[in-house]
Amino acid sequence: MSKIACVITSMFEDVEYTKPAKSFEQEGHEVTTIEWESGKEVTGKQGEASVQIDASIDEVKPEDFDALFIPGGFSPDVLRGDEKFVHFAKHFMDENKPVFAICHGPQLLITAKTLEGRKATGFKSIAVDMEYAGVDYKDQEVVVCNNQLVTSRQPDDIPAFTKESLQLLK
Repeated sequence: MSKIACVITSMFEDVEYTKPAKSFEQEGHEVTTIEWESGKEVTGKQGEASVQIDASIDEVKPEDFDALFIPGGFSPDVLRGDEKFVHFAKHFMDENKPVFAICHGPQLLITAKTLEGRKATGFKSIAVDMEYAGVDYKDQEVVVCNNQLVTSRQPDDIPAFTKESLQLLK
């Protein structure tokens, strides 16, 4: 089964982490949460979920993971301010490893300059940002590009997002 890196910090969209992570783990995949501080607890913006951080960004290498999961909310916008997270995400895109980004998740990939020429979606408020980054933006519940990148717009899209993400992990 796959080892999935999940970059996350406080103010993530609760269900955009909890529902896909639960599905990944139920299918036998290992999800490792990564932030600045190992052992720290981060909370969702709705206050419904808290997540224990498994590893610090300084303790991990992208080469040790098979896929990258980026939940939405404000978390990706915060993380993209740190070059360590930008380079971490860039590795997965450059190496054609599966990347799952929902809602505002693509913001980290925009900063990593890895979306140009790709088909993707994201929350409506970042659609223009994605277009400026060279994305062929699609207003659809899920978009799969090059059998590598899975993107979705919002919590309502989680079932389709999770289904396509799990398909790539097979």
